[in-house]
Amino acid sequence: MTEPTKNQHGWRDRLPSEQAWKPRQGMSQSARSAEQDRAAGGRHRRVVVLDSGERATGSIAFRVYRRTRRIRAYLRWSQQGQTRERYVGEVNAATRVANLAQAWAVAREAGLVTDEELPAGSEASSTAVRAVMAANKGRDTKPELLLRSILHGKGLRYRVNARPLPDLRRTADLVFTKARVAVFVDGCYWHGCPDHYRPAMKRSRFWKDKIEGNQARDADTNRRLREHGWTVVRVWEHEDPNRAAEKVRAALATRLLAPAGPEGGLAEQGADQGYD
Repeated sequence: MTEPTKNQHGWRDRLPSEQAWKPRQGMSQSARSAEQDRAAGGRHRRVVVLDSGERATGSIAFRVYRRTRRIRAYLRWSQQGQTRERYVGEVNAATRVANLAQAWAVAREAGLVTDEELPAGSEASSTAVRAVMAANKGRDTKPELLLRSILHGKGLRYRVNARPLPDLRRTADLVFTKARVAVFVDGCYWHGCPDHYRPAMKRSRFWKDKIEGNQARDADTNRRLREHGWTVVRVWEHEDPNRAAEKVRAALATRLLAPAGPEGGLAEQGADQGYD
């Protein structure tokens, strides 16, 4: 994109393009928040320290002034139910994404924002690591929700985040009780995915032991469930959800045709259509 030229007063000869400062039309509040997170380098980097010592989450807003034809960036936050703001500076990139990143960098350099502090006792080595750990939540992840939606759309019914065996403190992401099929959607980091897991550079021994401990627990869970006649299906979070759904359907079909008994599946006439 050709940059507007400046006249003798230093002003641009036309207004900046809307794509340089306006959010996309119809953009949801959650999408706008995610946009701010990416530009700032993470939500943990959007902290505004108030005079009272309290902390608020900041956002960058843009204004275009017709007289100067320039984009000005402001840091905004909420305090006691009111919106506060502080001028950050002018930005001059061709896209809104680049201008947001530029404004956040200026705000950080000026000391207007800081990083979230690590809470006492946190296992994370930095706020960035803690943010990654927080993003890897234990349930209702996007891969889980997609898989559940596909299976539900195929007429299959299941229990969510339930113990296959009441006396065993192990929770599966999906449980088909009558068919005795337990489904686990494993996160690539926490379960040591061979394709995507990357060892931590800091406290490497600690995190290596933690991941290996999770893998040992997974293996023990598989063994215990199988000893009680269950079929275990494990899929990685990076797997295509449709392929993952087919794995589950194949396991259910196998159980449907297997002989009844503690080590087998359901007799064909004993299975219900929903596999609940």
